[in-house]
Amino acid sequence: QQITHAHNTVSNFKRFHGRAFNDPFVQKEKEKLSYDLVSMKNGGVGVKVMYMDEEHIFSVEQISAMLLTKLKETAESNLKKPVTDCVISVPSFFTDAERRSLLDAAQIVGLNCLRLMNDMTAENAWIISDTCFAVALSYGIYKQDLPAPEEKPRIVVFVDMGHSAFQVSACAFNKGKLKVVLGTAFDPFLGGRNFDGKLVDYFCAEIKAKYKLDPKAKVRALLRLYQECEKLKKLMSSNSTDIPLNIECFMNDTDVSGKMNRSQFEELCADLLQRIEMPLLSLMEQTQLKVEDVTAVEIVGGATRIAAVKERIAKFFGKDVSTTLNADEAIARGCALQCAILSPAFKVREFSVTDATPFPISLLWNTEAEDTEGVHEVFSRNHAAPFSKVLTFYRKGPFELEAFYSDPNGVPYPESKIGRYVIQNVAAQKDGEKSKVKVKVRVNTHGIFSVSTASMVEPVKSEESEDVGVETEVESQDQRLIENSCDKNIQQENSEAGTQSQVQTDGQQTSQSPPSSEPPSEENKTPDVKTNEKKGDQPPEAKKPKIKVKNVELPIEANLVWQLGKDLLNMYIETEGKMIMQDKLEKERNDAKNAVEEYVYEFRDKLSGPYEKFVCEKDLQGFSALLTETEGWLYEEGEDEAKQVYVDKLEDLKKLGTPIEMRYQEAEERPKLLEELGHRLQYYATIAGEFRNKDEKYIHIDEMEMMKVEKCVSEVVEWMNNAVSAQAKKSLDQDPAVHSSEIKAKLQELNNVCEPVVTQPKPKVDSPKEENPLNERSDYKTEDMGEEDDKNSEMPQQNGECHPSDQNTISMDLD
Repeated sequence: QQITHAHNTVSNFKRFHGRAFNDPFVQKEKEKLSYDLVSMKNGGVGVKVMYMDEEHIFSVEQISAMLLTKLKETAESNLKKPVTDCVISVPSFFTDAERRSLLDAAQIVGLNCLRLMNDMTAENAWIISDTCFAVALSYGIYKQDLPAPEEKPRIVVFVDMGHSAFQVSACAFNKGKLKVVLGTAFDPFLGGRNFDGKLVDYFCAEIKAKYKLDPKAKVRALLRLYQECEKLKKLMSSNSTDIPLNIECFMNDTDVSGKMNRSQFEELCADLLQRIEMPLLSLMEQTQLKVEDVTAVEIVGGATRIAAVKERIAKFFGKDVSTTLNADEAIARGCALQCAILSPAFKVREFSVTDATPFPISLLWNTEAEDTEGVHEVFSRNHAAPFSKVLTFYRKGPFELEAFYSDPNGVPYPESKIGRYVIQNVAAQKDGEKSKVKVKVRVNTHGIFSVSTASMVEPVKSEESEDVGVETEVESQDQRLIENSCDKNIQQENSEAGTQSQVQTDGQQTSQSPPSSEPPSEENKTPDVKTNEKKGDQPPEAKKPKIKVKNVELPIEANLVWQLGKDLLNMYIETEGKMIMQDKLEKERNDAKNAVEEYVYEFRDKLSGPYEKFVCEKDLQGFSALLTETEGWLYEEGEDEAKQVYVDKLEDLKKLGTPIEMRYQEAEERPKLLEELGHRLQYYATIAGEFRNKDEKYIHIDEMEMMKVEKCVSEVVEWMNNAVSAQAKKSLDQDPAVHSSEIKAKLQELNNVCEPVVTQPKPKVDSPKEENPLNERSDYKTEDMGEEDDKNSEMPQQNGECHPSDQNTISMDLD
């Protein structure tokens, strides 16, 4: 489709999610695309295509939604049931904006995305894939030889080079547990397409010098060259000899050719191969691992099949790379396993999974002094996810938090900000003191940061302690684990950050804490009251009433860097629904057109075959001419007609074709049915004759009943003789005198009348009981039977006598 419809086939669009049209990455990619990119009203990336013979501009979310719609239809077609839930994976370096954009695409289709999973590749034009997580899950859940939970974990490095990105991750495995928090590294701009590009540039120069043709001048020629170079790259992965490249009618009806071998290819791609080592070094530095600590190196992704890539990875780790996983299917298998784990309908072997946050995230806020700012890194790089933390602020009014990526240079996205969050409805306490505000920040299962909840702690008088919403400060503190808990599948040791006395990350005190007047406060510190300053030599305050508090939920206004508005999202949902309906109508139209085409070809073949004898010469010539005329119409003015036009055309053809088809079917079925009817008539007539001859088998049947049988047989025989006689006068190209349906009706009528009569059971007559002669014998005894008597009792039929216990058996035999 891409070569035939180059300007209207969309590919390589996944990386446009969550980006502005003027993004440098988008502008650079735009030059490599065969379709047009334009700016949307909201500044996002739009794709200009022809749809329904009109020019349309679709957002990248809508384009992804179209792909998800197709995948949804494929799944439903195979499963024979509706699909509503899914797991979608994304590159591990996707930022919050890109992830939210993809979730919007799923929502447009009506899919409930259970989880966005981190991945390490973007294979092909777009593939829902995941390696860092899904491949690791696919690897771990099937491994039976993993170390026990209390033993040292097995360290496995996953290396994935797909279509457009190169990513690596180190994972720790124990039996029933996967911890993907050791480290991840990537080069988001190194993939298989870069190697293809090197080959294309080489052959473009060669073709220009040899044939005086410029492949880059024509889109279709360039796309064909890309396809052939990709094939050449794959062949060189398994062959070291010269591989030819031949393209017929490349440009201006000119055939072009060339050749390349593996050593030339590696020399050509030397700069790309050098870039492989940097992410590997970065991973080892992050994780503080040595090469000896790595148990295995698993490679996935299509580009890892390149021999030089494989060699570089093996050389770095000093061990052979492993290909345990199917490079193409491991990703989908991992996503499917995660679906099964999240679904209550499947029973999956227990396997705990911990994902990681790829980029460090910090919070910034203004202090009430207005000249200082507070900054705190809430999630460090490779922090466990999903995870929640609770921060405590003391404020007299609403305040604003700004979330951003701590290391902008390490994020492959031009905007370091994530969003601004305004905590509203904050007010001072009744005594004028600052209110205690608890803010819960979270990285959810999709890897997206948010300020999820905020609440203000208000002291309550003792007489109000009966209220439902009131709880003691001690009880509130006991809930800290719940407020700071992560999802149930996160390991307990990752939750210590929320139970420390100050806001911490991985148990370490932040070095960027704000001034003491405005810090995130200690979680277990009670409000600043004078009673806490009592000295130890004073008597305990046993009689002092407890301080009661209640949590008041506060609204949060979120202003995110990239988020589709509700109105725009609803419009996209409506548009997608209309396009799905249009696709359905288009499918019905094509089906109607194909039905006409199929009928033309099928009937024309049969007219010169089995149907030839069942149509007269005049009708044959007329019908054949109509079929030929219809065929020509289909490929000319009838190429793009409405569904009803094709339906009407098919009806016109069937008016002539159906009688011919009916004659053929009648000629096939009629003899068999007449033969069956004749056999049944003979059968019932024979029984009637035996009845008249006083046969014992039918003597029990009432004579009036048998007369009904004889009458029915006689009438059907007469009808059958007339039908056969009338049909004999008809030729094969004429409509039959008697139809198969009439014969079936007569056969049914005959069976309904005769069968109940001839199958009547005989009345059961009990036989008179015979007196056992053994009872009259005076010398018969039951005891002390000799051997001879015992033998005689076993064979009563031989001597005319039987054992008393055989009486019932003899009586049954007589009956």
